[in-house]
Amino acid sequence: MPYNNTPIAPTKDATGTVSLPLARIKKIISQDDDISQCSNNAAFVITAATEKFLQHLVMQSYNIVKSERKPRRNIQYRDVANAVARVENLEFLSDVVPKTQTYKQYKAKKDAAVPKPAAAPNGQHTLDATMGADQPVVVDEPVTESTAMDIDATNNPAT
Repeated sequence: MPYNNTPIAPTKDATGTVSLPLARIKKIISQDDDISQCSNNAAFVITAATEKFLQHLVMQSYNIVKSERKPRRNIQYRDVANAVARVENLEFLSDVVPKTQTYKQYKAKKDAAVPKPAAAPNGQHTLDATMGADQPVVVDEPVTESTAMDIDATNNPAT
């Protein structure tokens, strides 16, 4: 049995009705501290503008899907992310709708960004693989009075 996937064409003229719930839009507007009150007319205009913006975003995403080798019927997140990356007037959404990447890609990018620790001379390493005067000295043997004096002398040499 075939599905009815025919899209509902957006209206060209202003009808005075919107598809998004007006009460929820007013609730979102009231969350802003800068706005104390919002009239019904202002909320209606914001809702109508939001619908127009969503229609534009979906149409651009659909154009991305149509340009693929094997076009699909459904729009996926990656299509919206590609539309945001490719269409110039949607670039402001690049932080909100980033392109997805696999964990393998993320890990490779993260490993490339982290510098490798420098090798210590003579094959000596500390626990955290760093060498420096500000690092504490780690001793594997029990601390006695003589080793405690040696440790103190290496950390705080007398001037």
